This record gives sequence, structure tokens and C-alpha cells, in this order.
Amino acid sequence: MTSQHPSTGATRSWRPILWQWCLPIALAYLELAFKLSTTGSLWPAVVPILLFSASLGQLLQLCCALSDNPRANRIARLVVLLTLGVLFCVEYFVYRQFKLFYDPITVAAGAGGVVNQFGGEASALVLSPDGIVHLVAFLLPACLYAFFGIVRAMDPAERDDSTSRILRGCQVAGTHLAALFLLACLGPLGDVYATRYTFENGVPAFGLLTGLRKEAQEALLGTQGGFQVDEPSDGPSKRTPASEDPSPDTAPVQADEEAEEPFVPEPATLDLDFEELAQNTDNATWAELDRYVASLEPSHTNAYTGLFKGYNLIFVSAEAFSAEAIRPDITPTLYSLWKYGIQLTDYYQFDTAGTTGGECANLFGLLATDGGSSVRETAGYNNYLTLGNLLNREGYNGWAFHNNTYTYYGRDTTHNNLGYNNGYMGYGNGMEQWVTWQWPQSDLEMMSATFDNLYGKSSPFNVYYMSVSGHSNYDPWDNAMSQKNWDRVADLPYSDRVKGYLAANVELDRAMEYLLKRLKQEHIYRKTVIVISADHFPYGLDDDGPIGQLPYLSELYGYDVTDVFQRDHNRPIIWCGSLPKQGLHLVVDSPTMSIDLLPTLCNLFGLPWDSRLLPGRDVLDPDTQGLAFNLNYDWRTSLGTYWGGSGTFVPVEGAQVPDGYVDAMNTTVANKIRYCDGVLSTDYYRHVFGDPQDVQAVHDAAASES
Repeated sequence: MTSQHPSTGATRSWRPILWQWCLPIALAYLELAFKLSTTGSLWPAVVPILLFSASLGQLLQLCCALSDNPRANRIARLVVLLTLGVLFCVEYFVYRQFKLFYDPITVAAGAGGVVNQFGGEASALVLSPDGIVHLVAFLLPACLYAFFGIVRAMDPAERDDSTSRILRGCQVAGTHLAALFLLACLGPLGDVYATRYTFENGVPAFGLLTGLRKEAQEALLGTQGGFQVDEPSDGPSKRTPASEDPSPDTAPVQADEEAEEPFVPEPATLDLDFEELAQNTDNATWAELDRYVASLEPSHTNAYTGLFKGYNLIFVSAEAFSAEAIRPDITPTLYSLWKYGIQLTDYYQFDTAGTTGGECANLFGLLATDGGSSVRETAGYNNYLTLGNLLNREGYNGWAFHNNTYTYYGRDTTHNNLGYNNGYMGYGNGMEQWVTWQWPQSDLEMMSATFDNLYGKSSPFNVYYMSVSGHSNYDPWDNAMSQKNWDRVADLPYSDRVKGYLAANVELDRAMEYLLKRLKQEHIYRKTVIVISADHFPYGLDDDGPIGQLPYLSELYGYDVTDVFQRDHNRPIIWCGSLPKQGLHLVVDSPTMSIDLLPTLCNLFGLPWDSRLLPGRDVLDPDTQGLAFNLNYDWRTSLGTYWGGSGTFVPVEGAQVPDGYVDAMNTTVANKIRYCDGVLSTDYYRHVFGDPQDVQAVHDAAASES
């Protein structure tokens, strides 16, 4: 069938109709190629992605048909396709490197550091055969349009008349509504879109462009959804007696039968009236957070409260650390610290935003719900509940250190606001006097020099290290630490890449060996606590690799990595030289995660804190339920594992699951994620505690009076 062109009278075939759908078709192609390249599967998101692509593509097609000049419309369409091609390329290579979907703000903020620090690694990634294939794949629509649409002028690219605009607008609305209706019928996937959205779980579910739209929408209109305070009555209580838990949280404590006064647990709270705070603020988000916190049951003091009171603290966020890096043969010091420390045997460091996401969990006790932006925004916040601020108020000397470029991830602003009274030092603002410039830099050089020259004789001290020796690439000829320590791993039955990873972590072991020696020499061995937690799993082992396609990580772990709990399992170190002398061997077998470290240390150091203000738990409180969860709304307890994407709960064999348990835990997890987002995006602690200088003034006045 043919028709007459309205202006020329020329016969028009079906081809112009295809050109009117060029942008929707191109978007669908880009989204499906991206989805398949990053997750290895199109299911179950293929239909929502196609519908959202059709809707957005028609909208862009409408915007690119506003001019009376067909050439201008063609150029506009080429610009759109080229921009989208570059966007998909960037996001693909970011995912390949970090195994995360990063929002554009995080990508842009880290771009300079990537070019400066990892330029060679990034170039190798892009110029690899796989990288070139994907460059061509994502830029193909722009190239085809440039040749056929512009050079050969096959696209009529005429301005739409009023009727065409109305029809196209109806198509935009119709396909978008169809996508929303479909999601409403898909249960868990619809919940992710409506109330449980994060960029990390939204992109694989609905497509990259829909994820970007949701990011913009939430930035302008606020986060969707709210707290669900009224949990099902037949769900689990927030305090589950240890005797009812099939996997007790801690080894039993032997009570002192001769004690005159039995230990009486007290709530771990501060004198705060959250209901009053909610009534006295015009900020709706703060009021919502206040009411949520007021609804929570606090944890309580326990037999281990104040066990480390007044002790020194060395806290290490260890680059790409893993449970498998703790070995008696090649990392004997790390193994000894683990063996004689507090052992968390079912622990997870979920990958939320690469290194900065791991630091967020370790330092703030919060999951980074907004990628790298979550930490950057804290540069001007009242970070009342960081260990730096908590221990500074107890009279500690505090330092924060990093042996890579001090400005990377904006640490020159964020880490100077962690509360460490002596500030933050990295390579470029002091660390260069002690650390050799190589890749990666030496943890041993950083830790030995700073102990000897800055804090070793300044007890009580509180020191934070962000290490870098364990960073990829793990090829021994490209990695200074792998090359340096190759003799320790040369005979191990692994591939060179896995041996390179283990050799890089030997440098952290050497650093710990040095610190222990110096702690003994300074006679503070039994008064110092060492905590080591990863920032993320060793994603640098596999250049590409969605879940199920991680051969080197599987080789390291000793099993095929097929889900995020297997991938993100880890093992922290919580050690003190006094533990063996006190005869304490504490083992926590229930699920724990990195945001549990801060509340646990608050309890162990006997600090004044409010357990309701941290979404993690004191793992030594026997009345708190073990829980590990990620931003995909997956969670694990002693009774089983829930998969947020499919809405499937898999109980532990033989577990007695109460009625309403899964619904109640879904509510709990959704509330905790919502709380993390609220705190990190609104400077909530300033609302609760006031300006930092006012907090310090009140504390100093109280200290002088006492």
C-alpha cells in the first residue's frame, strides 16, 4: 500500500514509517544488548524493557521532529543516538570493572581518578577484544543512522503535524502505562519499581534509561515509598530470645555464681525524644525518620559491654579483602588475628558502590543507597556516629590514612569530616614522604611509618586505614605487591591471577605483623583492638562476569559462585591482645554484615550511643536477630534466604518458619534501606544532635564539670 506525500505528492512507501520508529528500535536494541552483556540473561525483564524503550523512544522521536528543516531533525536524532551509545559504553565498562551499575553522578565524580590512577587498566579493558566488540555494538545504531539517515538522506525527518504529534503522544503514554500495568501484575518486580527501587536493582530489571529516569525522578520528587511501621502481628519481634534462635548468636557466657549483683541489661539509648523531634521540624523526611526510630526497640547492654573501654583502635578497610585471604601458610598474622579474635562466621560485605560503598558501611554503619554520592554528601554533615567522633568525645587521638591519592573519591573532603581530630592524610598531602609511588602502594610502608612517626606513642589512639595493596590488576608483572610477594604463593595450586591476588594480600599481612611487633615493644599489645573489614569482594579477579560467570573468583572460593550471598561472603577480623588472656573465644554463627561492625564496637568500647539510630546490630547482644541484607532486598536470617527479585523464600532445612515471618522481614529490610537513604541524603544527625561545634561544646562543658 502506498500514499501521497502531503507536500510533494510523491508516492511514499512503508519505509518512512520505519524511520519514525528508528529511535524506539535503537533504544530497545541498546537496552537488550546491555542487559545481555551485563547480566547474561534477558529474563524476566525483557517485556518491561521493550515497553519502556518504546515509550521513551517515541518521546525522543517526537522531540527530534520539531523543526521544519529535515536536516536539523536528522542531526538531532544522530546526536541522541551518539549520546546514548557513549552512555551505554561507559556504563558497560564501569560494570565490567566494578561489577556494579553506577549512576552517572558517581561515574563522573570518579572519572578523573580512574584516568589518573587506573588509566592503563581501563585502556586495556576498552581495547581488549571483548571491549572492542561492545564499543562497536553500542555505537552501531549511531553509525548506521549517520550513513543511511544523514549521508544518504533516507530518513525523511519531516516535522510532525498536529495529528501526528497527538498520535505519537498517545503512543508514548500508552506504552508507558502498559509497562506499569505489566509491572503491577508481576508482584516482586512491580514492588521494586514502586517502592524498593535502587539504581543497582532497577537497571537490570527495567533497563539503563529507565534507571536514569527514576534517578532523576527521585532527585526532583523525593524517594518513593515510606516506612512501614506497623509490621504484621504474627511476624517476628524485633528482639528474638537467643534460646528460640536455632543458631545462637554467641557462645554461652558463664555467669559468676558468686557475684553479689547479677548483670542487668539496660537499653542502649541516649536521652532523645524522637516524638518531640518529629513535632518540631518542618522537614517531612526528618519527621518520618523520627517516627520510625521512635517505633524501634533498642538493643541492650550485655556481658561484653565496655570490654574494650579505653583501648586503642586500629580499623582497616582492606581493599578487596576476602575470607580466602586469611591462610595459615601465606598470611599467618591475619590467620592468628582471626583465630584469636571475635569470629563472625556468616558475614557479608555487600558490594553497594565499590570501595566507597564498603567504606560507607564500615565507617557510618549504613548502606550506600545512592552510589558514591552517599559518601560525598557527608562532607558537610554532622557525622555524629562515626568512630572518629564517638571516640574523640572520649578523649582519643584520631587519624585517618590512605596510601593512594588523597583526593580519590573526594576523600580530601569526606574523610576530613569523619571526626578524627588529627585529620586525614593520603598520598599527596603527606603520605608521599613515607610511601613509594608504585601500583598498588604498600600497606606495610604506610602502616609502619604512621605508627612510628605519628601515633604509636599517643594512646589512647583511634586510627583508620583505607588500604590499597590488595587492589587489582593481579597479574604479577603489572602489580607491584604481587611481584614483591610472589615467592609466598609461587607453589600454590592456583592460576597466576589468583596467586597474584593472594600475593597482594600478603602485603597486608606483613603490615599487621609489623604493627603487632611494635605494639608489643610499646607495651600496648593487650590494650589495642585491630578490626579489619573488606570494602568489597575481589571483583578485579574477573574482567567481566555476571553472577555465574566468575571463574577466578570461583577458583579462589573453591566453589562455583552463583549468587550474591556466595559472592559477597567475607570474614572480618575483630582482635584484641587481651582476649586470649581473658579466656574469651567468641563465635557468632548467625548472619552478620558490615553495618553490624559499628554498633558492635560501640558496645565493646562502652560508648554512649543509641542503638535505634543504626540499622545494624550489636552482634554480641543475644536478644537481637541475625540479619544480612543488600540493596536488591535480598536477605538472610537463621531461618532462610529471601530473593527480592523473584519474591522467593528458601528456608533452612528443618527450620520452623512462623506465619507472617517473610512479610515481617520484608518490612524490616525495606525500612532499614529506607532509613539508610534518609540519613545519608538529609544530614539527619544534625537534626537529632545539632551542629557539630555545638555538640562538642556541650560535651566539653560536661567533661569539665565531671
